[in-house]
Amino acid sequence: MTVFQEAEMLRQVPLFEKVDLTRLKLIAFTSRAMRYAAGDVVMQKNEVSDCAFVILEGEVEVVGETAEGEFVVARFGRNSLVGEMSLLLDAPRVATVRATTPVRALRIAGDQFLRLLCENPSCSLHVMRVLSSRLTRATRRVEELTGKLQEAGNGDAVT
Repeated sequence: MTVFQEAEMLRQVPLFEKVDLTRLKLIAFTSRAMRYAAGDVVMQKNEVSDCAFVILEGEVEVVGETAEGEFVVARFGRNSLVGEMSLLLDAPRVATVRATTPVRALRIAGDQFLRLLCENPSCSLHVMRVLSSRLTRATRRVEELTGKLQEAGNGDAVT
């Protein structure tokens, strides 16, 4: 695939839709095309965060862990960006991301991703909105689960 074709694919990602083609070509040129088979780990919890991935084809799942085992936190498919949170936090990965189908992705170096955000306010705003939306969904889910736990606890006390 050529740099131009990769840049055109990046334009399909909502985060990059307002970025000029020249900048997208630079991102494509400095990115690395990656392939993963179903079950492959794309990012491992606690590893150093040095890149983000744009999913070009396929699907990945974000996996959390408890004492009882793994659970799926979220799923992302074509034109999704994953791994950006740890880059923004400058912290190790907080979850494992695993391919659920064959995946083709672009690995964007952390410095290139952060430069893109600094130089493109519309990109930065979009990332903030996406992350805020994820945080809102997670907060609602925690509230829902907390309610269920409280109901279960009250039910045990009554019987």
